[in-house]
Amino acid sequence: MSSPLLTQVGALAQRSVVRTARQPASAIPPLVFPVLLLLVNSGGLKASTLLPGFPTDSFLAFALAVPFIQGALFSMVNAGTDLARDIQTGFFSRLSLTPVRGSALLAGQITGIVVLGIVQAVFYISVGLVLGVRFAAGPAGIALLLVYAALVAIAFGGLGSFLALRLGSSESIQGLFPALFVFLFISSMNTPRDLIAVSWFRFLATINPVSYLIECVRSLIITGWDTRALVLGFGFATLIAIASLGAASWALGRRMERT
Repeated sequence: MSSPLLTQVGALAQRSVVRTARQPASAIPPLVFPVLLLLVNSGGLKASTLLPGFPTDSFLAFALAVPFIQGALFSMVNAGTDLARDIQTGFFSRLSLTPVRGSALLAGQITGIVVLGIVQAVFYISVGLVLGVRFAAGPAGIALLLVYAALVAIAFGGLGSFLALRLGSSESIQGLFPALFVFLFISSMNTPRDLIAVSWFRFLATINPVSYLIECVRSLIITGWDTRALVLGFGFATLIAIASLGAASWALGRRMERT
């Protein structure tokens, strides 16, 4: 008799979290690298705050939104790599022969990513507070930011799972990371979109969903309760989550047919 769905999801989510925690090479970079890049950019680009119309006099507060998305990208690649490794080692095939449901397999993987995403968000918020950043939206905004971090983790976790299930190779997942990272650099991560002088770059940043994911976090830090930024950020995160989870579910079905 198969275990209840929630028990299966819990066991697989625990495995996902514990496996990441036991691998410093997977657990540390999503925390440390975005913060290091934040400090470097804050020191090198603080003169940007002198531009007319720049939304804050603290580039650190402006840039603090970026680690949330960078960390999600790192977690997506790590989670996709772990799932692809399960496929390569045959663990996935053995698991598919047990009473574990396919939906539990995917949900457990995503739940593990969400837990790690919230841990990352708490870490970034703590770093910001220690460095003197004050959140304009207050404690309620920080709570909402944790909810948003969970939603973004679901969106990117679904995408990582889809890539792993389709490619089935950890090397292929790792090879895609630079391509995915490009979306950060063509976003509004370092400059508000309305202050980008190069027209083609401003156009790419405007059609890039990552810009709106970053600006949603940024609004809670430096603006307060910006309804438009929040709606766009949550809206794009939700759309990406729906699309990536749907694609991952389809890929899971195809993969289980082959096993």
